Amino acid sequence: MSNIQQALQERILVLDGAMGTMLQRYKFTEEDFRGERFKDYPTPLQGNNDLLSITQPQAIKEVHAKYFEAGADIVETNTFSGTTIAMADYQMEDLVYELNYQSAKIAKEVADAFTAKEPHKPRFVAGSIGPTNRTASMSPDVNDPGYRAVTFDELRIAYKQQVEALLDGGSDLLLVETVFDTLNAKAALFAIEEVKEERQIDVPIMLSGTITDASGRTLSGQTAEAFLISVSHIPLLSVGFNCALGANLLQPHLEAIANKTDFAISAHPNAGLPNAFGEYDETPEEMGEQIEEYLKKNLINIIGGCCGTTPEHIKVIADIAAKYKPRKVVETATL
Repeated sequence: MSNIQQALQERILVLDGAMGTMLQRYKFTEEDFRGERFKDYPTPLQGNNDLLSITQPQAIKEVHAKYFEAGADIVETNTFSGTTIAMADYQMEDLVYELNYQSAKIAKEVADAFTAKEPHKPRFVAGSIGPTNRTASMSPDVNDPGYRAVTFDELRIAYKQQVEALLDGGSDLLLVETVFDTLNAKAALFAIEEVKEERQIDVPIMLSGTITDASGRTLSGQTAEAFLISVSHIPLLSVGFNCALGANLLQPHLEAIANKTDFAISAHPNAGLPNAFGEYDETPEEMGEQIEEYLKKNLINIIGGCCGTTPEHIKVIADIAAKYKPRKVVETATL
């Protein structure tokens, strides 16, 4: 913990960019996703990016290395869908521990190699914990508003399994990200606290919500400030936002929380909004200009990229971030 806390005091830390965007460049086929081990698996596996940590580990390693080379201090494990709940889509619930363990192990090996080369700039691995494809706060059935597709306890159990494997594989910190439902996030945070208590360890936790539309709210209806208040009972390393919006649209929501917490603030926005084909057109330079506004206004401590961002984006962001001091954490938070 002290390592990353110390680094946060010294500089703005840079998070990596999009794993999915980079993996698309490989144009992996169904056969590539399956590899030898899953060649006869009964369900289609293409699109299960987490599985590539087992079937195409070299590609995952290369992506992490490219982000570190671009200037990232922290890379995220390839585990966005690494719960039994999300893996049920592929009938791969039994693989969850292995997927998370291998993903963390790969990322840690690359991080350790870069730290050894540049001891003055230690590299960290954030165990990526996605939101799952279910929501604990809302009904998926318009005709039955009281129905829930998942319970808090089911989420807690699934997250706990993921957390244990991410830590066993070597994650330095845990990143609960793309939170669209704060109740899901609370289940993840509860699971992390359970593991910390059982193992008698302290693990830095990053928490990142997602504002889903122009109303400035998460999918479960919270404003940025309400989101912050509802998670502030947990000792977090950082709180912030990622995905859904480009850097300029995300700025007001960072402003809403930056002077109301003594947690570090993180942001990893998309490379703009997707075009008609679902692709992201914002250049590294365009994105860098917008992110520089965060830095001028002293809004953030950790900056990276989400959908559509590449090592080229991260390099520009890292170069800009190096010119600025990290946001000073306010002495007394006023909520």
